[in-house]
Amino acid sequence: MIPLKDLTAPRKIPAGVCLIIALNLMAFLFELTLNRRELQGLVYLFGVIPARFFSSDDVLAIPDQMTMLSMVTSMFLHGGWTHILGNMLYLWVFGKSVESRLGHGRFLLFYLLSGIGAAIVHVVFNIDSPTPTLGASGAVAGVLGAYIVTFPQGRILTLVPFIFLLTLELPAVIVIGVWFITQLFNGTAAIVDPRQMSGVAWWAHIGGFVVGILLMKVLQPPRRSSWDYEGPYYSRHWDR
Repeated sequence: MIPLKDLTAPRKIPAGVCLIIALNLMAFLFELTLNRRELQGLVYLFGVIPARFFSSDDVLAIPDQMTMLSMVTSMFLHGGWTHILGNMLYLWVFGKSVESRLGHGRFLLFYLLSGIGAAIVHVVFNIDSPTPTLGASGAVAGVLGAYIVTFPQGRILTLVPFIFLLTLELPAVIVIGVWFITQLFNGTAAIVDPRQMSGVAWWAHIGGFVVGILLMKVLQPPRRSSWDYEGPYYSRHWDR
């Protein structure tokens, strides 16, 4: 299923979402200017490599600054057009409502913390991996987690490939629920049988989703009283 539009999203422009998308596109366009060797160097420098976090014989040793920073820089690098377009589509569809609920500043903080949390979970489940991981998927998964607990009644216009393409209006809980079950199934399969590893950081997605739910509980401002509150399901916009 491919989400196309949040039918209950606010109408105003989501500045934070737009900024994140712009930064990702700029970084990707820069990647396109590099030759293969330069790109490989960029990925190994700024991608998350789990083995680097435990390269010291001292288990209590703190990883070097660049290794820690990679949990942020890796969010803005992607492995191809499909990778970046898929992530940015999900961010655009689900991020608008979440940003409207949090406000611009809180949303940007939420996004970064979700991505860092996703990276930590990925590292924990792939301690010895020397393979660099990159992409906004973990942070975007956090947005999905925040959306599902804040807007459980949301409706998503969804493209469903089934023999031929169908466009359906589906509850957000179904769209996001199917996505999460897919991640959990593949993540578990990768643990049971490492040969099932497909190059996708399943546990970064799962971790980002859970972290997003927890962060939303902490960061979201209190709702206004019912007599002056207008949510997206009534007025189709937020006043914040």
